[in-house]
Amino acid sequence: MKIQKITVLVLLAFVSLTAKAQEKLPYLDTSLSFEQRVSDLVSRMTLEEKVGQMMNDAPAIPRLNVPAHEYWNECLHGVARAGKATVFPQAIGLAATFDTNLIFESATVISDEARAKHHEALRNNSFKRYEGLTYWTPNVNIFRDPRWGRGQETYGEDPYLTAQMGVNFIKGLQGDDSKYLKLVATPKHFAVHSGPEPERHYFDAITNKRDLYDTYLPAFKATIMEGKAYSIMGAYNRYMGKPCCASHELLDDILRKKWGFEGFVVSDCNAIRDIHDYHNYVDSKEEAAAVAVKAGCDLNCGNRYSYLVSAVQKGVIKESEIDVSLKRIFLARFKLGMFDPVEIVPYASTPMSVVSSEKHRALALETAEKSIVLLKNSNQTLPLSKNLNSIAVIGPNANDLDVLLGNYNGFPANYVTPLDGIKAKVSSNTKVYYETGCQLIDTTSALSFIPSQFLKNGKVEGLQVAYYNNQNFEGSPLQIRNERIINSNWNLNPIEGLNEAAFSVKITGELQVDVTGEYVFALEADSKYKLSIGDLKVENWEKPIRRLIKNKVTLKKGKKYPINIEYVHAGYPAKLKLLWKEPTKSSFDNAIEIAKKSDVVVFVGGISPNVEGEEMPVKWDGFKGGDRTNIELPEVQKNLLKALHATGKPVVLVLLNGSALAVLWENENLPAIVEAWYPGELGGTALANVLFGDVNPSGRLPVTFYKTFKDLPQFVNYSMKGRTYRYFEGETLYPFGFGLSYTQFEYKNVALSKSKINSNENTTLTVDLKNIGNFKGDEVVQLYVKDIESKEVRPLKSLRGIKRVSLNPQESTQVSFTIKPEDLSFYDFVKDKEVVEPGMFEIGVGKSSNDFVKINLEVIK
Repeated sequence: MKIQKITVLVLLAFVSLTAKAQEKLPYLDTSLSFEQRVSDLVSRMTLEEKVGQMMNDAPAIPRLNVPAHEYWNECLHGVARAGKATVFPQAIGLAATFDTNLIFESATVISDEARAKHHEALRNNSFKRYEGLTYWTPNVNIFRDPRWGRGQETYGEDPYLTAQMGVNFIKGLQGDDSKYLKLVATPKHFAVHSGPEPERHYFDAITNKRDLYDTYLPAFKATIMEGKAYSIMGAYNRYMGKPCCASHELLDDILRKKWGFEGFVVSDCNAIRDIHDYHNYVDSKEEAAAVAVKAGCDLNCGNRYSYLVSAVQKGVIKESEIDVSLKRIFLARFKLGMFDPVEIVPYASTPMSVVSSEKHRALALETAEKSIVLLKNSNQTLPLSKNLNSIAVIGPNANDLDVLLGNYNGFPANYVTPLDGIKAKVSSNTKVYYETGCQLIDTTSALSFIPSQFLKNGKVEGLQVAYYNNQNFEGSPLQIRNERIINSNWNLNPIEGLNEAAFSVKITGELQVDVTGEYVFALEADSKYKLSIGDLKVENWEKPIRRLIKNKVTLKKGKKYPINIEYVHAGYPAKLKLLWKEPTKSSFDNAIEIAKKSDVVVFVGGISPNVEGEEMPVKWDGFKGGDRTNIELPEVQKNLLKALHATGKPVVLVLLNGSALAVLWENENLPAIVEAWYPGELGGTALANVLFGDVNPSGRLPVTFYKTFKDLPQFVNYSMKGRTYRYFEGETLYPFGFGLSYTQFEYKNVALSKSKINSNENTTLTVDLKNIGNFKGDEVVQLYVKDIESKEVRPLKSLRGIKRVSLNPQESTQVSFTIKPEDLSFYDFVKDKEVVEPGMFEIGVGKSSNDFVKINLEVIK
């Protein structure tokens, strides 16, 4: 009997424990508020577990059912570094659209693809970097100087345009659900940050308060207060002596107290390290971690927050202070639905089929088309006829993938270079000749593709190419075909059934030259390969490097040399080019030769994300660490352009770049210049549509194109005096907001509903706009404001409104803008708020910052 009682008691105890285990813990109870659930979860963590969750690569906590999460994810202009994705134009190109609705739509597409990729990763039990839901974009720093290499990541030099683009991008990323966030957006780098790149880890940016509040803060303020971004990233550098990630002024006084920010702050990567190691702001790693958390930097990209454990033990920081930051971080994860059943999270069912879908690619194409800016078009050189007898496409960027993608990019399923776009656009009777002509920057002779007449597969021109659906050349080839030139863009010309991320290729045939001499050969590829041509052997196999490997070999006229290439591909993108330099003709000579026999030359040049960008170790002539020391077109390109111009053939210059170029000679001598930025995966199609008139160009410059950097203050000087269209008093090459069209627009009857208002009143400006040309086109109508009588230092003019209007030939419409007190105000440091000062204002409406109709507005007390 006694044994039976004990058994019953044990069973009751087991049932009680089982019931307790099955009881839903508060942090998993979806009926509670996110705040209640977060507080409960954090209370259950040890100090070590808490600290582990405050770095970007947060580990799982199995005992609490907390999954691992990588906070570091990128989507500047498409989901980046996570395989296949739709690639939109680089951010500076997005800004050139001056189209806030289009930017919102683009961000919505990007967030769809991000959600799809994240949930696919979860299904595969993968929690790697670039698979999460917290995205470190957009970059809303002000592009104050064209020399900054990362300016391409921004929306340009104007606070208003940057704010409008940033807000709409964030809304598209974060979604519109009343409970859940689609993604977390992270405007960066808060707050005064725009180079120089090589000095960013120890540089101190100095400004006066007027520049801080008038230029450097407005876009961040808008993205937080209007865009409701749930995260923000602190910058590497110091501002006014204090590291940005440890600045109470920036992270507490301005961000949280003035703007009401409730999300979490993340440091730029290794910025917490910089506080101690480079800024020498504190004496220990523990203090560096502590001062950052106390100032309001919640999450560390890097590992220096690991010192928070010993910082607590040493009394440098309290665990309760750590809890404040940790709760902010976890509140974001709960709002993303990471602790809720997938069936109640509205974005969790986004299918992988949306990634690189035709709908998404169509939007990328439209965005690229609207980003292209026509800078010059004398004698109606453009649009070109599709029925030309011949056209020469020349230049280092004409057939290059990298200049389509920019930086912080994904990899497209298919892409179209400028050369590909032009070939697809012209009539079947038009001959399209192509030659690089010169390298991007390097003055050594450029390489050319080997003409097919020198390559033989038996009696057939070209080489035999066998494709294997594995990386080991195993089994029978999936397909064997003849290729006249080895310029394999498998994304553009796919092999049906080929695994685009993992395959291998064998290329065989013979080479027979007609001139004895020393030839230079090279393969350009993104993965490992072997090459043999006669006695020439090249291996880039065991530890492959991504660069052009050149080798010389002497070949004899008439002799047949066997060619063998083995290539193994992994990841994205897929490309392989076989190039050479002949002993008699250079690529430069070939370019002049094809120009002479063509009706028109399209020169595709500019610069590249491989030379302008983020903290680059390589120093080029005119470039330093990713920044530029000269803003002209590289000399090697200018020399080729001058030689092409001397042939007498019309030369259309197409620029692919992420920052302003001082193309003075080119503007004076060439009939047409087109700015295409880094235009995304379908940039070649978009460019061809513009060049041949299927699309009327409508992009506008989000930055000033200066005549020379010598007109600007020193790069390290953060004062806005003499910078951007708002403060620059010199003569520009092309002004901010500038862009030509194939048609003409007329502005008439500018009027204000009230020309005298109180400081708290609105007024409405109207203007009649008419398309007086022969093409349908979009006009970007721009509103500018100038405070004429202010006692404060105010900008020469400031953009305060943009509207994109599409009109048929001879069609007219009325465009209106509401001018609000915020459009006339500035920050009063005594009153600690925005104020409108009574006096006269000049209101301008028109085509650009240098071309508008003016009307006066009086503000009374």
